[in-house]
Amino acid sequence: MNILILGSGGREHAFSWKIAQSPQCDKLYIAPGNAGTAAIGENVNIGVNDFDAIGDFVKNNQVDLVIVGPEDPLVNGISDYFNADPTLSNIGLVGPSKAGAELEGSKDFSKKFMERHNVPTARSMTFTRETLEEGLNYVSSHPTPVVLKADGLAAGKGVIIAETHEHARETLKEMLVDAKFGEASSRVVIEQFLEGIELSVFVLTDGESYKILPEAKDYKRIGEQDKGLNTGGMGAVSPVVFAKGDFMEKVEERVVKPTVDGLKKDNIDYKGFIFIGLMNVGGDPYVIEYNVRMGDPETQVVLPRIKSDLVDLLKATAEGKLSTTDFEVDAEAATTVVMVAGGYPEAYEKGHPIEGIDTVSGATVFHAGTKLSESGEVVTNGGRVLAITGRGVSVAKALENSYNGIANISWQDVYHRRDIGQDILQLID
Repeated sequence: MNILILGSGGREHAFSWKIAQSPQCDKLYIAPGNAGTAAIGENVNIGVNDFDAIGDFVKNNQVDLVIVGPEDPLVNGISDYFNADPTLSNIGLVGPSKAGAELEGSKDFSKKFMERHNVPTARSMTFTRETLEEGLNYVSSHPTPVVLKADGLAAGKGVIIAETHEHARETLKEMLVDAKFGEASSRVVIEQFLEGIELSVFVLTDGESYKILPEAKDYKRIGEQDKGLNTGGMGAVSPVVFAKGDFMEKVEERVVKPTVDGLKKDNIDYKGFIFIGLMNVGGDPYVIEYNVRMGDPETQVVLPRIKSDLVDLLKATAEGKLSTTDFEVDAEAATTVVMVAGGYPEAYEKGHPIEGIDTVSGATVFHAGTKLSESGEVVTNGGRVLAITGRGVSVAKALENSYNGIANISWQDVYHRRDIGQDILQLID
């Protein structure tokens, strides 16, 4: 099979790494890819939202399967584009329709979906610039902390947790009036703060049946002990110690099944991943958010734990035959720690040469924000630059391998968190 992966981050490098191991993969293309994917397959200089160019490339290169990595092309309707073209509609594509992608594209839509299908979630209300005064009054009467979410896509940074009413009111004005997150915050969802432990559950569905993949816990804040600004993700751990037995039964019965059934009831075409961000509140799962693709950096710990051929699962998803396919999970733990550019998630520099990647042993280096310079040197090309994934018989051993790998790598103004997974280790102890 010829396979095309869309995207350029750590998630797409992890998909490339896993798919390249399949004997079914004859030719692997990544558009646009990064310095890491260039060493595994062939990078193609096409943007993820250039649907015409993607379609032409698929036809001209006999691509059999397309894996959509990031959310943007899904929200913009790449699945619908393929289905509307008779020469592309028979190509397998893993990713939901534009209607399905609204689960991530609009927080307001996803909240209404959850309410409609009785999926447990925090209480919320949505406000616009026209209803700002109502929103300010609502915030003033809301218990603190107050969670404010930009309705649209904001690259994982559109969530603000305000500890005081004053901060919440200021933030609401910034989002609605000053367009803090651009068009993404033209509507703002204000919701109840849930106290508990977060985790991410990943589901693969063909619209009828589903498979629950290994779970993960990620770390969004830039600072240690979960302080500072939100980022796209600073690290991840899998497995999560409490994600088993009775709790996971609740997740499947209360969250996964009604979500997949809800998509069917709403006549939404959905063949792809559902990333369910959950909060464990006293042993009960509540949905914080849906994403319509795999997470980054969670993919870098989930895929290494899948022992089976990933292409089997992806092909079955695209063909609507997921119920006939199974997979095996490795009991070993996987952890990843993200190395970022100094200044991220705010202003940061690009183009710094990266040293030491080739000297890492005992861990896998997944590239995120990298590119090859004209001289062939790997240089930084984003805020989140590398994700160092360790494996081990325990979370502690996996973390040791991740951090040993990090010790070998350097560039100007590099930063990483040193406390990834420490909360999970305390739960294990």
